[in-house]
Amino acid sequence: MTSETNTTKNPIMLISTIFYIAVGIVLIGYFAIESGAPAHIPILGILSLLTAYLVFRLSKWALPLIAGLFVTGITFAATTLADSVTLQGFDGAILFHIALIAYMIILLIVSVYLLAKRQNFN
Repeated sequence: MTSETNTTKNPIMLISTIFYIAVGIVLIGYFAIESGAPAHIPILGILSLLTAYLVFRLSKWALPLIAGLFVTGITFAATTLADSVTLQGFDGAILFHIALIAYMIILLIVSVYLLAKRQNFN
């Protein structure tokens, strides 16, 4: 049985892979569209896409990337949320703020689940 078969049979692993792909595409896409975007955004996007591939393959190298992206993702989202609320108030960009909060919650759930299931990674 290959690792792809194991990943596709476990819906949570597949959803985690899709989550990391979506985050990577959004971060890289935002950098491509926005002219004044910080340079670390596409780096996080590329690391997120790499993590998605390694989670799909159930590679042991996914675990340090998951932990690293958890720390950097939460830090990036929390500081962005704090700055945005300070500058605009919570009602100023409520959809953006809700999206950042949802991102942090989903990132927490996915990271904790994948790190708890680390014995499944080869």
